[in-house]
Amino acid sequence: MTVRTVSRNEKDLGLFALAISELASGRSNAVGSFTCTQNAATTTVTDANCATGSVILYTPTTANASAEVGAGTIYIATATILNGSFVVTHANSATASRTFKYAIVG
Repeated sequence: MTVRTVSRNEKDLGLFALAISELASGRSNAVGSFTCTQNAATTTVTDANCATGSVILYTPTTANASAEVGAGTIYIATATILNGSFVVTHANSATASRTFKYAIVG
């Protein structure tokens, strides 16, 4: 779930309070999903919230994605976390529906 954004020029303190409350409740705009590219060994995920030094946390949302994790063939190398994107390394497979949700921290 996303969090409300507040303009730097906003004067209504109630909107600031609401945004802070949503952040404290765990909402974030630094989340998304990706599906591993079929017949390729990597998938590039574009996200404006990503920056060098960010930590990418991901979780499988399909059975095929869970099997990918169980096989130990999926990871995100620190060197592939860049400003605006990250690269997921995974098995080069024709298997479809390897879908994950992710959160970016930092």
